[in-house]
Amino acid sequence: MRAMSRFYRSVLDHVPTAAIVVDKNFKVRYTNRAFRAYFRAQKEKGEFRDVISCGEHTVKKCGDGVKCGFCPMRSVFLDAAENGGNAFRKLVLRGDKDDCAFRIKVQPMGKYYLGIMDNAYETEIAREMYSAQDIQQRLLPPANNRGGTPYSFMYIPCREIGGDLPDVYEVNGETMGLIADVSGKGISAGMLSAFVKAGWDRSEPSPARAVIGLNSKFQELNLDERSYVTAAAVRIDKSRREICYSVAGHNAPLLLKGEEGIDEIVMNSPPVSTWIPDFRYEDRVIPYGKGNILVMLTDGVTESKNAKGEQFSLERVEGILEKSDNAEHFIERLKAVLKEFCGTFTDDITAVAFDLQ
Repeated sequence: MRAMSRFYRSVLDHVPTAAIVVDKNFKVRYTNRAFRAYFRAQKEKGEFRDVISCGEHTVKKCGDGVKCGFCPMRSVFLDAAENGGNAFRKLVLRGDKDDCAFRIKVQPMGKYYLGIMDNAYETEIAREMYSAQDIQQRLLPPANNRGGTPYSFMYIPCREIGGDLPDVYEVNGETMGLIADVSGKGISAGMLSAFVKAGWDRSEPSPARAVIGLNSKFQELNLDERSYVTAAAVRIDKSRREICYSVAGHNAPLLLKGEEGIDEIVMNSPPVSTWIPDFRYEDRVIPYGKGNILVMLTDGVTESKNAKGEQFSLERVEGILEKSDNAEHFIERLKAVLKEFCGTFTDDITAVAFDLQ
């Protein structure tokens, strides 16, 4: 009998639907793994407050507290007891840290009541996605660069998790900029962008050597040819009024707005990938003048399409840059015009602009 009980518990623990078993005295006799993950419960059984983390631990007995009269989990089982063991509700549990919304169906099971939450698995996935989204937001650069080269940026993922990575940081008093775009979308792209963040050597002053180091680490992943990373990196040398840059397959060029117009900074080189694993990326240098604006962007910006299928295009980006007084103005105008042009985005949208001094 015990062996059979362990068997049924094992089966229930491996189904994605959250389940709870409650006896006639409203004691929780069992919760499966999906239920415990969904409610972040530390116990498999006990009282309701032990398995739903309701925060009511000031009374000796579960059900006697002030909050207990409003407990949706308790109330649905009370309804089941009054209606032949059956009840169905859509509930929201107010937790210490967040809320849980779910549908629960209760039905009799001998001398117990069985509660099934049919969307708990989906909600748990959504919760994990929100956590991943929060982590990815923390990978973004700070809103401004105190003491370094002033900049502004925008980052609009087309899904909950994006595959673009902008970064701005300091090395030996000089401002470094990175913009990367990984293959794919969604979770897999988010994981690859996290790899770029972790694998990028922020202590390396040479953009090319940083790209080479990332490429070397990428080879260790042993991914197929469908996975790759395009990147553009810069070092802004204030003392020499120069931009040192390197590009890895990044087909959206760097743009430099000067007194004589806009320069497109292009470098033909493959992305970080398994295609040419030992490619030697190189640094190049371009001078700049005080008051110039340097722009780095992903192809999601230039290739975004409107309802007619027209691409936003590099020409529109340059038109906005020509009329922009500074980096912040450019990013604000670019974001506004893109949203007006496209409405919704099918690719991640990322751009960084620097006010060169």
